[in-house]
Amino acid sequence: MPEGDTVRQAARRLHDALAGRVLTRSDLRVPKYATADLTGRTVLDVTARGKHLLARIEGGLTLHSHLRMDGSWRVYAEGQRWGGGPAHQIRAILGNADRTAVGYRLPVVELLRTRDEDRAVGHLGPDLLGPDWDPDRALANLLGDPSRPLGEALLDQRNLAGIGNVFKSELCFLLGVTPWLPTGELPAERAAQLPGLARKLLESNRERPVRNTTGLSDPDLFVYGRASRPCLRCRTPIRLADQGDGSRGRPTYWCPVCQPGPAPTPSRPRRTAAPRW
Repeated sequence: MPEGDTVRQAARRLHDALAGRVLTRSDLRVPKYATADLTGRTVLDVTARGKHLLARIEGGLTLHSHLRMDGSWRVYAEGQRWGGGPAHQIRAILGNADRTAVGYRLPVVELLRTRDEDRAVGHLGPDLLGPDWDPDRALANLLGDPSRPLGEALLDQRNLAGIGNVFKSELCFLLGVTPWLPTGELPAERAAQLPGLARKLLESNRERPVRNTTGLSDPDLFVYGRASRPCLRCRTPIRLADQGDGSRGRPTYWCPVCQPGPAPTPSRPRRTAAPRW
């Protein structure tokens, strides 16, 4: 599940493969840009902004993409077989003489002028892993709607950019509150800890292939993906319920003892292995 840490890793892989090199292959498989040809242009850099990827290209162009739930960019050496999925799932290809970057299942592919990047990412709050990080502004954004559940506020990229469903659940556990607690009821001392703790979680995972919030080799996470398993602190079974409205609800994990407060009736445990994203 791409969140700020994994998107940052993807940006680095793409930058290492493409930046400073002339494109010899360009194929954007979305109707609006199907005729766009970027060959002959040099890729200047690839950077992450929250969960968004920006590939800046000679001539004042930016290829903007977003991975959402299951999109990915794969990089292949010359002659290497592509293995990110069937061909019909490919949405973008950028290649040079040595490497080819292939975007699979990308729900957002947009070619825009670099000067207009704010159209794509200008709405985002401070980036937890970016140069614009501002903990005071991020906290003020989160507390701006006191009645909003904390988990929903953390997922709103307009408040702060980079947190997804995994880090939402883990952060609420570490703060000792349920994700359904109204932000206005967050104790002052925990609110003061929130921005620094959120940044620490993403910073510590920006180089890891497998996320780890526990400091243990197994399990990697305190609550996410551990429904019905014992809490690492109190041994109470971890609970699972969707947070959000209707079909947009996100699976959310919490410990009812370590995280007292408002919470819905837990869902039936899912019959899937605990994710190791």
